[in-house]
Amino acid sequence: MKIRWFFLTLGYSGLSPKYPAIISSVISFLIALPILMYFGSQTLIMLAILISIITIKQIDIYAKENNYNDDRIVIDKLIGIFIALSIAPAIPLQADQLFNISNAFLIQALMSLVFYIFFNIKKPSIIGRIAREAKGSYAVVGDDIMAGVTSGMLTAVIYQSYISLLN
Repeated sequence: MKIRWFFLTLGYSGLSPKYPAIISSVISFLIALPILMYFGSQTLIMLAILISIITIKQIDIYAKENNYNDDRIVIDKLIGIFIALSIAPAIPLQADQLFNISNAFLIQALMSLVFYIFFNIKKPSIIGRIAREAKGSYAVVGDDIMAGVTSGMLTAVIYQSYISLLN
């Protein structure tokens, strides 16, 4: 049970008394950046899929004794951030290139994080519909997957539009 709780709360970050979703999103971002930088977006998306499968099963086990709507369960934020960053910036690079403004890696990564937090909190359109209408662990994970896809795609569209305007 303790390992499950550690996993579901993303290393106990979900136990934060204030803003556990935002704190866990930032922690997820910090976990995802080195994975993306050194192993690429394919690894990040495969990890997101693997963690999603494990999370759905573990939330179902946890919910038999507790509540699906426990706000302390924040592992789904990791999944959403991994998906967002696998879409944009989605480029591997070396650590010394992280702050190089010409590749815009950090700008795109931060945009994905900000959009993800916004979509995760506001839950507009289909994200909110998934959160309201899906059942059990699928609702917990589904809205974050969709928030990750939406934030990554929005970041990619904005960045590519900006690049095309410059050319």
